[in-house]
Amino acid sequence: MRGMTDSDAPADAAAADAGGTAVPDVLDTARALVATGPLCDHCLGRPFAERSFGLGNHERGRGLRIAAALDDDSDYESGAAGDCWVCEGVFERVDEFAERAAEAVADYEYATYQVGTRVPPLAEENDRLLREDAGMDPDAGEPLRKELNREVGKRVGQVTDTEVDFERPHVQFLLDVDADRVEATVNSAHVYGRYRKLERDIPQTEWPCSDCRGSGRQGREPCDTCGGSGYLYDESVEQLTAPVVEEVMEGVDSTFHGAGREDVDALMLGTGRPFVIEVDEPRRRDVDAERLEADINAFADGKVEVEGLRRCTHDMVERVKELDATKRYRATVEFDADVSAEELADAVDELDGATIEQYTPNRVDHRRAAKTRTRVAHDVTGELEDARHATVEVHGAGGLYIKELISGDGGRTEPSLAGLLGVDSEVTALDVLAVEGRDEAFEHSGFFLTDRDDGADADEE
Repeated sequence: MRGMTDSDAPADAAAADAGGTAVPDVLDTARALVATGPLCDHCLGRPFAERSFGLGNHERGRGLRIAAALDDDSDYESGAAGDCWVCEGVFERVDEFAERAAEAVADYEYATYQVGTRVPPLAEENDRLLREDAGMDPDAGEPLRKELNREVGKRVGQVTDTEVDFERPHVQFLLDVDADRVEATVNSAHVYGRYRKLERDIPQTEWPCSDCRGSGRQGREPCDTCGGSGYLYDESVEQLTAPVVEEVMEGVDSTFHGAGREDVDALMLGTGRPFVIEVDEPRRRDVDAERLEADINAFADGKVEVEGLRRCTHDMVERVKELDATKRYRATVEFDADVSAEELADAVDELDGATIEQYTPNRVDHRRAAKTRTRVAHDVTGELEDARHATVEVHGAGGLYIKELISGDGGRTEPSLAGLLGVDSEVTALDVLAVEGRDEAFEHSGFFLTDRDDGADADEE
């Protein structure tokens, strides 16, 4: 059964005085554990892990041996380190495991780690039998696996001068005791920034050809649709940015995560669109963000620009994808009949602040669920250039389809500029001017790494 705590003692004594069965003395329990067979100090002390905080299990085990020897007035006998019937001497290999873990990631930069172990089933069973044979609760103290994780983990930290992180460390080690193997996993690194797309007909991410499925071939011949490249567009924001980050961090692959995406034929201007580039298995984490920014901009050659690069946590990926955002657009609009300045002003006033209902647009119904979406056009302004042309600016909720807000999309969007004017209206050019969080900024200091935990200086919100 579980070892007593100080608060248990009076109740136990009262039970004994009342004729009940007294809880065995700690030393008696320790003697019963030692009687099961040769034990190391770790395995003797582990069943008492809930007592006397501030001690290691090996210290508890050695202390119990000394106390029992003094109580019995007998010679002190040390623990059977390498011959322990429970753990089979695994704690003698702690330093070895730590050294092997450090060697496995010797070529990588990292500041945090976590250690896990795969303990042989026989050793785990022995750990329970030890307690049962001594009349203890099989779950008393702590499991063998937990102690081994901690002891190896402490040594890894000492050997590598890094800190343990139980949430998302830079590297994770798995010690397979039975297979005598140390496995290392290097977690990805992340860089946050904002991009501007300065040329049209560039998608945000790679766009594989649908006809050849990215292979570049149709049978034995080059694909007619993509010309053999495997892509419908030769370049993307991803292809103009992520490879540079991947190369500088010496990773094996990379993924581009954007806060939404603009149409292929739209520019992304103004404050830019938030993004995160995730680099798999980076050998380098401590990179100069300003220099990286300059390298990307040089590589993109005026087609794309990035700014505000800084290293961030993995959680920033979800924030970029899920944070509610509002967006500002500028649309160049063409009418198929004359429109007066007064007519445009009246129509724009109707749209300003209106709740817009949009059934899935024709142009995306092959890749979007067919349903009606409700979005708010927070602020709408318009300026007539001539009777057939105007510039309209819209500050709208995330997910508002601007082209359809102008054209009406055959009645799928209500209200619309075309519907209010009674004139067919078409967006001939679209620019995104800003992408900002609706209730808070994307750039929150809690998501950026500091020099202390291997990242750029944190900025306040």
